[in-house]
Amino acid sequence: MLLKYFYDEKLAQASYLVGCSATGEALVIDPARHITPYLRAAEKEGLRITHVTETHIHADFVSGSLELAGATGATIYLSDMGDADWKYAYANDTNVILVRDGDSWKVGNVKVDVLHTPGHTPEQIAFQITDTAGADRPIGIFTGDFLFVGDVGRPDLLEEAAGLAGTKEVGARQQFATVQRFKEMADYLQIWPGHGAGSACGKALGAIPSTTLGYEKLFNPAFQFEKESEFVAWLLSDQPEAPFYFAQMKKVNKIGPALLRALPLPTNFDRATLDAVIEDGGQIFDLRNRGQFAATHAPGAVNIPADNSGFVTWIGWLVDYERPVYVLLPSIDSEQAILRDLHSIGIDYIPGYFSPEVLSHRTQALPVITARQLAQRLPLNGLQILDVRGKGEYADKHIVGARHIPLGYLPQRLAELPKDRTIITLCASGYRSQIAASLLQAAGFEDVLSLNEGEECWSRFLPTESGASN
Repeated sequence: MLLKYFYDEKLAQASYLVGCSATGEALVIDPARHITPYLRAAEKEGLRITHVTETHIHADFVSGSLELAGATGATIYLSDMGDADWKYAYANDTNVILVRDGDSWKVGNVKVDVLHTPGHTPEQIAFQITDTAGADRPIGIFTGDFLFVGDVGRPDLLEEAAGLAGTKEVGARQQFATVQRFKEMADYLQIWPGHGAGSACGKALGAIPSTTLGYEKLFNPAFQFEKESEFVAWLLSDQPEAPFYFAQMKKVNKIGPALLRALPLPTNFDRATLDAVIEDGGQIFDLRNRGQFAATHAPGAVNIPADNSGFVTWIGWLVDYERPVYVLLPSIDSEQAILRDLHSIGIDYIPGYFSPEVLSHRTQALPVITARQLAQRLPLNGLQILDVRGKGEYADKHIVGARHIPLGYLPQRLAELPKDRTIITLCASGYRSQIAASLLQAAGFEDVLSLNEGEECWSRFLPTESGASN
């Protein structure tokens, strides 16, 4: 048996290739949409990808199951658990096999047993692996979004992202039952989760790529509860905000995403096209770094620097999937990498892109301010401090008098902000602050500054307090 691990740091998403060296067959679990890494790994190991599967209908990235099966001729194994709302629309395709709890199949000498692990989603399944060539007991489990290192999958995404009211408590109770089932399983089992630290699919995921069930029983908070009610209260508290694009991913992955080879290639547009897009109020994301954007940028562009690992998630928060997306690249040679990242969360409506050379005229700057400079303007009369961090960050510590609107919700709450006062945006590092300031500027706020330093600086120079926002 051969095991290969693949990890997308921008989405904190893990996928796996399991191969049988004796027969040359291989299985890929939870593939990402960009399938080249799996094809190259299989070729290097002398394997052919014959099976593809996924643990559930993903909410945070576009699944590559159809893409990979189309390229290799592999059979797709999909969950047939959950209710009618959580069935795959392409389940009746000729190369698809539906599986339920207790089902199994083999990839050469590797046996794959299906375990229904509901809670994160109703149809969530895990895959228990046994290398029958040398063992009669399983070696480990691919747990998808049920069990992570130090955490379990959140049950509220259906309600928060997909709008299915009343589902989060049901999911939390299912998650408790799934944890109880795993408490009875062998401690030695290796656990290979679907996500790592930084994923919004849980609230405290560890950064270690794998663990053991015995370790999780000892130290994972989810395994410490004996009472269902206490577990449910713990699991539903303090979950991070669910990015808006999660609802789109559920829709796309349930229906089945378009194949990448079927998408039109974006055009490298000139300045005249940029001017036309600006005049039309088009959706433009400038992916250059903060300093470059602050110095000069096209009016109406929103800055989401691609030099930060979270930029894909923030585009997912702010993008309108119904409108064409135009991007200004950090450099012309970054085109392929940027398109891969956008496609990974289903941003496929991309007529074209611009290189930095188009910024030769009709540009503007984004004013920035330091914490020391802001402190010199105390008391903050005539200023509106806008804190765009998450609710937990704000509750822990914030500047006295700061208004709190998490960045992802800012486009929907612009009417709450004054246009007759100077607005100063801030966050924990300056990254989200600049995104927010650029968004406000693009929306017509004329007096906006970005505090380009993080919490370590502003908490030193400005009065702070704790407590949740109203």
